[in-house]
Amino acid sequence: MAKLRVLVALLSLYSVPVICGGIDQIRLLGPQAVNLWRLEASRKVVSARASNALDSRGALLIQQPTDGDYSLDLDELEADDDDTDYGLEFKYPEHWFTQPLDHFLPEDASEPRHTFQQRYWISTRNYRPGPRAPVIVLDGGETSGVDRLPFLDTGIVDILTKATGGVGVILEHRYYGASIPVQNFTTDALRWLNNAQSAADSANFMANVEFPGIQENLTAPSHPWIYYGGSYAGARAAHMRVLYPDLVYGAIASSGVTHASIENWEYMEIIRRAADPTCSRHLQHSIELIDALLDISITRKPLKALFGLAGLEHDEDFVSLLESPLGAWQAKVWDPEVGSTRFDEFCDALNKPFEHGGDAEVSFDDETGLLKVDENLSVPVPVYNYAKWIRENYVSQCSGSVEDCFGTFDDAKFQETTLDQTWRLWLFQVCTEWGYFSTAPPAGHPRIVSRRLTLEYESKICKQAFPPGEHFVVPHLPNVTVVNALGDYDIEADRLAIIDGEVDPWRPVTPHSEYARDREDTLLRPFKLIPNAVHHYDEYGRRNSSEEPLEIQKIHREMINFVVSWLWSWKPSNVSSIP
Repeated sequence: MAKLRVLVALLSLYSVPVICGGIDQIRLLGPQAVNLWRLEASRKVVSARASNALDSRGALLIQQPTDGDYSLDLDELEADDDDTDYGLEFKYPEHWFTQPLDHFLPEDASEPRHTFQQRYWISTRNYRPGPRAPVIVLDGGETSGVDRLPFLDTGIVDILTKATGGVGVILEHRYYGASIPVQNFTTDALRWLNNAQSAADSANFMANVEFPGIQENLTAPSHPWIYYGGSYAGARAAHMRVLYPDLVYGAIASSGVTHASIENWEYMEIIRRAADPTCSRHLQHSIELIDALLDISITRKPLKALFGLAGLEHDEDFVSLLESPLGAWQAKVWDPEVGSTRFDEFCDALNKPFEHGGDAEVSFDDETGLLKVDENLSVPVPVYNYAKWIRENYVSQCSGSVEDCFGTFDDAKFQETTLDQTWRLWLFQVCTEWGYFSTAPPAGHPRIVSRRLTLEYESKICKQAFPPGEHFVVPHLPNVTVVNALGDYDIEADRLAIIDGEVDPWRPVTPHSEYARDREDTLLRPFKLIPNAVHHYDEYGRRNSSEEPLEIQKIHREMINFVVSWLWSWKPSNVSSIP
């Protein structure tokens, strides 16, 4: 038990959220997000050492599969029920499935056929054996599968298995969590981290897994499998229904980003339009003024000094850090025990009136409404508040120089390739196939981010982090065609549900994008938009469903309804096909 605790603690140290927004901060903020990841990872390591969560060796342990289930002492497990860090991992022991490293290695290839262990978890508490009892598999996506265990316990997997008598599964994605097939994260070692190999992993698992403790053969296609995913994993769910229709009887793509794009300026546009109007207006005016002040030599340095960033050399790094609080919008969740209020706190701070006497370093001009912070610089109150937020929430975490902490033009900062550098994983997928570089909107368009956030700046980390290897070279720009060829905005099939959030910043790259055609919502092809929802809101659930907001109760009822309807059409001899 003690060894398992150490393993869990060590792995979790490097699967960290970045101040706000989790792995999507890496997807969103490019090179600056890696800096923030490092600051947060360092803080977590220090905190863990202080609480004796690390053993004296400080080693990173990976892939420690057992020959069978963990043997847990029930009294010890019960005592751990209130331990939010480890409780679910004890409740749902991990299992392992052998996968080929390269599913597409030719039969006559001379190179060795390497394998690795893919981790998964199962829940059988709702299982009622029968020909229509489904397997509900949730794709772990671009994070440790441990992070998805709440969905097995009280979220969408539990909701659907309870309604259908099915088995629930969390399947960890190759390279993430403990499903690591390589010894390092160099460019060459990451070359098997792509859409096709990951989809083949899922297909192989579905067709061949033998669940411990279950006598029945539940493999596909002899049993109905419903594939669920949210965000990147939502796109994978849709792709699985299209790529492997004989194995995937039905799929649910929640906030599925089925359109890969080089630039993704629309992400911030959703936030600009959906945020509190006063906050949005303050953001827009502040950024426009900051851009203008950076153009003037005598105001450029005092402006950076106001934000605590006088020593930050490049203006692009400065404005990139200013973009960071906006990533907290995506962390909004309807469940207060899970969701973040960080974006609202940021807006409250931005909208706050100036308090006289609160800062002796500045003077307030009642006539102009400006704060004089330097002989050459006066700013409106929202800009002053913005600067205070950045100082207190970001700069305060920096123990070295601000250039060391927030600069992004030193290539060496991004070339560590050890297994603890987990930020490299999703970034590699961004640089090779998915894109989504967060840039400024077109000229003349309202904006809440700096015009200095160009594609050149946001994508430069691909060259910095992934120099050409012996066997693989990262393309100049990601090959988004390999993703979009699978259906793009128009991806559809019978028994493929599309569910999105009305104010999800990723909505512009889902089938509910304003760029996509409208569709009819049917039982066979559900097409649903959750009002006022952000990112995969349907994935979360409460043990007592009456505690859920009405719109969440409604979408869960609708999901149960269409999944049950699909299962009534199931015949064990069926081999499904895409109409």
